[in-house]
Amino acid sequence: MIAQEWRKNHKVLKETRKGDYTVEIHVVQSGETIWSIAQQYGESAQRIIQHNDVTNPRGLVPGQALIILHPETVYTVRWGDTLRSIAQRYGVSVVELLQNNPGITISSSLYPGQTIVIAYQGEKRREISVNGYAYPYINRNVLQWALPFLTDLTIFGYGFTLNGDLIPIDDQPLINLAYQYQAAPILLLSSITEDGNFSGERASRLFQDQELQNKVIDNVIDVMVEKGYMGIDVDFEYIEPQDSQAYVDFLKNVVAKMHEFGFSVNTDLAPKTSTGQKGLLYESHNYAAIGAVSDTVLLMTYEWGYTYGPPMAVAPLNQVEDVVRYAVTQIPPQKIYMGIPNYGYDWILPYERGITRATTIGNAYAVEIAARNHAEIQFDETAQSPHFTYQGPAGRTHVVWFEDVRSIQAKYDLMDRYSLMGAGYWNIMRPFAQNWAFLSGAYQIRKRV
Repeated sequence: MIAQEWRKNHKVLKETRKGDYTVEIHVVQSGETIWSIAQQYGESAQRIIQHNDVTNPRGLVPGQALIILHPETVYTVRWGDTLRSIAQRYGVSVVELLQNNPGITISSSLYPGQTIVIAYQGEKRREISVNGYAYPYINRNVLQWALPFLTDLTIFGYGFTLNGDLIPIDDQPLINLAYQYQAAPILLLSSITEDGNFSGERASRLFQDQELQNKVIDNVIDVMVEKGYMGIDVDFEYIEPQDSQAYVDFLKNVVAKMHEFGFSVNTDLAPKTSTGQKGLLYESHNYAAIGAVSDTVLLMTYEWGYTYGPPMAVAPLNQVEDVVRYAVTQIPPQKIYMGIPNYGYDWILPYERGITRATTIGNAYAVEIAARNHAEIQFDETAQSPHFTYQGPAGRTHVVWFEDVRSIQAKYDLMDRYSLMGAGYWNIMRPFAQNWAFLSGAYQIRKRV
């Protein structure tokens, strides 16, 4: 009775605060365990562990956020069952089963007695598109956890030489996997050179030299047709101001040629807050012109906190909203992916500009760091991001900013307020279980394969 009364009151609190009851978020208090939390919510401890990628169930961190999903329909596997037969029985897709059951992949063998979640309680908010960026060397387990939630898998990335040849990458395995999970494989083109660095000079040559431009585009199309790509992501950053119009003309050329083959075009945009914003990163990204010619755009709304900068949230919500607020005055919201970071940073204090270099870390690993060092996780209400400090082995103070399910929910709340098309993750190279669990509970994912 005590647990039931607690949950009744807790539901009211969540419903009042969030406006829906699709997912619940629990913030760990000192002394709580996975098992006591599971009992409070009337849920499976193992399911909570899976959805939150808890590596040490006995080592929860005060201030740690946990997502709680409540199954509505559950099926117990019998001899001869397959994902496809179960999906057909309940009128759902195999991809939906994969979304609802972390750890199961297309190639998984089911066993009698295994529990399969068919659906979770609560109404989905709406249908959205989700784009995830990955390098060819991504861990395949991490990739297969993410793929059921992706509309598009953008593979980073192709560069080009000054004679128009493409710099090849080993992308076919990822393309093949994308199709298995009904995610559209997208080729990324940028000014990356043979040594892995971006070249503004090479980009400028491409924009100004029509012969080079046509050869590069034709070579890209040949690769896309041969390998099975469904679209292209154009990612040119730090463009010289004098190339601004030439860049738009280049995009028009790309779009015209891609559309002949039925390919889509997404263009990545620096996070601007006004038309006349100064700076090499911003000046040549003309939101109105690029938004008009491109099928979709990605707002790169991350890297406020970055490797060489002072400690702060990677994507503080107030700063992200400034970009979104401006973007929707220039570009139709249904064309816009809002960028979401899937990583955090660990800085050593005191911060010294030009000297301090933060370490990039995964979100799940950030919680492990907090647990090892007996740190308490705080949550910044303005940035809507978690952070903590700890003492390193050399006695120096560290500060960590990262993402958790609270910051993810805040970003999607913002996305919904502005009716954006969906989210673009930079990147999906690291596991982020509670992010995918949140999507499973809250949204229908658009698939175009």
